[in-house]
Amino acid sequence: MTTRSLSKGANVSVESSALRVELVWSHGPGVPDVDASALLLTSTGRVRDDGDFVFYNQPRHTSEAVAHLGKQSAAGVTSDTVAVDLRSLDPEVERVALCASADGGTFGQVPGLTLRLLDAASGSEVAHFAMTAGTETAFICGELYLRQGQWKFRAVGQGYAAGLAGLATEFGISVDEPSSDAAPPAPAPTAMVPPAVPASSVSSGGPRLGKGEEHLPVDMRKRLSLRKEQVAVSLRKQGAEGVVARVVLVLDASGSMSFLYTRGVVADVVERMAAIAAQLDDDGEMQAWTFASQPARLPDLRLGELPDWLRLHVRVGQVGLFRRNKRPRGLEAGQVDMRAVGIQNEEQRVIAEVRSHVAQNPTTAPTLVLFFSDGGVYRNAEIERELRAAVEEPIFWQFVGLGRSDYGVLERFDSLPGRRVDNVGFFAVDDISTVPDQELYDRLLSEFPSWTTAARRAGIL
Repeated sequence: MTTRSLSKGANVSVESSALRVELVWSHGPGVPDVDASALLLTSTGRVRDDGDFVFYNQPRHTSEAVAHLGKQSAAGVTSDTVAVDLRSLDPEVERVALCASADGGTFGQVPGLTLRLLDAASGSEVAHFAMTAGTETAFICGELYLRQGQWKFRAVGQGYAAGLAGLATEFGISVDEPSSDAAPPAPAPTAMVPPAVPASSVSSGGPRLGKGEEHLPVDMRKRLSLRKEQVAVSLRKQGAEGVVARVVLVLDASGSMSFLYTRGVVADVVERMAAIAAQLDDDGEMQAWTFASQPARLPDLRLGELPDWLRLHVRVGQVGLFRRNKRPRGLEAGQVDMRAVGIQNEEQRVIAEVRSHVAQNPTTAPTLVLFFSDGGVYRNAEIERELRAAVEEPIFWQFVGLGRSDYGVLERFDSLPGRRVDNVGFFAVDDISTVPDQELYDRLLSEFPSWTTAARRAGIL
């Protein structure tokens, strides 16, 4: 196979379907570290979701078509490699942008920066492209693209001054990376709530005094008291006064959720869910998980610690997806390094982890899982398997969609046959911050009481 030295803008046909793309440079004192990455793009020139970005914190695409293989160094030269299997790409992917980012300097400080395109099977070089740069901190080095049924490679050499995050954003990746010592976002405005229901109207199903509530700020304590009354009213409407349950909170942390975190919407949701735990759970605590590519257990949410919990644990981007190699400033005990969580949707993994936790920590009370996501569901078969297997377990799964996205099997689960009891509820709202508390609690608790009745009849509880 004959190799070609390409100039900027030149292209070459690609005969092999299995390729290795190597970024090569000379390392030494004062030379920034360089990282290779890839973006899977459709005909629109943008990614379909954050999972189409393959880089050091998300090294493998779910299709297995693109993988970040990592670095090797020898004799003063370092390489970072991305593997591409063109046969495994989804049909809607028409381009793979091959990118680089400089950590700790600019590409003008990186000598000998070259992209080598190799046949993965033989190891022979198909083409190479030597690049020159100045103050850029990110580069589109080249691209594999489909033209009239034939894959080709083009030498691009386009630089960006905004780094990897800036480059990714241009192609549709959701990036939320505040500085590690930045103040937490202010909570979103609280939704309008109806007047408090008199205590006599909720009798024995009225609000319970939770542990530590007296330590809350006055305004938060007042909101919590009113919301507990509204939770009690919602339960009374369903004939479920005085019901007790373990409450588990699951928060989507995928890249597309970034806007809802920075606006304080998620923090407000958590505070509203604390009222459900305060009313249903004997100790007023919630177990909590966050998830994206991987699940992560958060510290238990205790009512008296609610302000600090919101500050410490409801901050996607607290550590930043694009930071690496060292412990970031500001990471406190119990906080999750969001780099380990990733940015794409893998709901089935957190569902499996919650199921395992419930099985290993049995209780006489049923478990209510409050699961918040903005969609982008694509692991439909795996999610369905997990939720079908959970039918015989003492868990009710209440999913809430935050926006108008694709919720896949979660939206369809109510109509799926072959289950002894319906263990899943789902609804979506365009903007949850505008939904009044009483309406939100009515919707969240509309199916849980009927499930408990059915589960007892079936011998599950």
